[in-house]
Amino acid sequence: MTLSPLRVNDVVGRRPTGQGVRMLRDFRFSFNVFGIPSRQDLQELCRRGESAGFHTVFAADHLGAPAPFPVLVAAADATERLRVGTLVLNAPFWNPALLAREVASTDILTDGRLELGLGAGHMKWEFDAAGIPWTSFGSRARTLEKTITELERLFSGDLAALPGGTAPQPVQRSGFGGSGPPLIVGGTGDRVLTIAARHADIIGVAGAYQVAGRPPGTFRLATAAETNERMRFVRGLAGERSGHIEWHLLVQMVVPTTDRRSTAEDIISRFGTETTADEALEMPYLLIGTPEQMAEQLVAARERWGFSYVTVHEPYREAFEPVVERLRS
Repeated sequence: MTLSPLRVNDVVGRRPTGQGVRMLRDFRFSFNVFGIPSRQDLQELCRRGESAGFHTVFAADHLGAPAPFPVLVAAADATERLRVGTLVLNAPFWNPALLAREVASTDILTDGRLELGLGAGHMKWEFDAAGIPWTSFGSRARTLEKTITELERLFSGDLAALPGGTAPQPVQRSGFGGSGPPLIVGGTGDRVLTIAARHADIIGVAGAYQVAGRPPGTFRLATAAETNERMRFVRGLAGERSGHIEWHLLVQMVVPTTDRRSTAEDIISRFGTETTADEALEMPYLLIGTPEQMAEQLVAARERWGFSYVTVHEPYREAFEPVVERLRS
């Protein structure tokens, strides 16, 4: 099967969203970085990604991973068009004023290619190791929203008003109420999705649920039915903003195969989940099949849920390249 590119002006999605007819965006593709063996290795990885058609490279904010902002500056320095971003910063790790300085400086040094992802944090061991109090999820969600509103205030002029008059200002004016770079917020729970609906330019309806009774950070993937419900929830909260939001999908696995069902059954067996093969094959968070079949999965996910901004984990980047080529050719 040959897939022709679908353009935002060509296609109107009519899948159930709670908001009626909606236009579909062009795809954007991205990958995240887990490690940096060397500056040369990182920059070559980013050049290969740009050449393969990826739009963005993301850095995470975990104690076991590199510091995100230096990684993003190095990635932008090695490429011409590749956008860079955080997926995502743990808001409780950051003082908003110091974070504003980091963000503005990085936006300048990347020629306005930064996308800022913010989250509430979910790995207790990181907080413990850093000596940062591990508070309730409600408290961390409030910290997330306070950080967003403080960044908007600082980007809108308060940074420039600081003594000395040399504080950096973001290059971009598309996010944070027109005062900073695009804002990404994602999650599954009501509180974070409510914050996302109020503030974010890019919303990820995350496919990971904390497993009840297991240590923090033990997740299962959401079913298609759960994704339906979460999308209805956040689109309803976003209201008229919904049509202007870019919807983000974080793919957890990319598995090339010519036998989708047996591969799905094998994945279920290895991870010991209660998910059925039919449920796994319907999830947007698992791409299983030939490049043509995976491309069809993404087109279907965009029509059904609106997901047009697709991120894969770096170990799956190479396996995902044929899918990117097919959807961009």
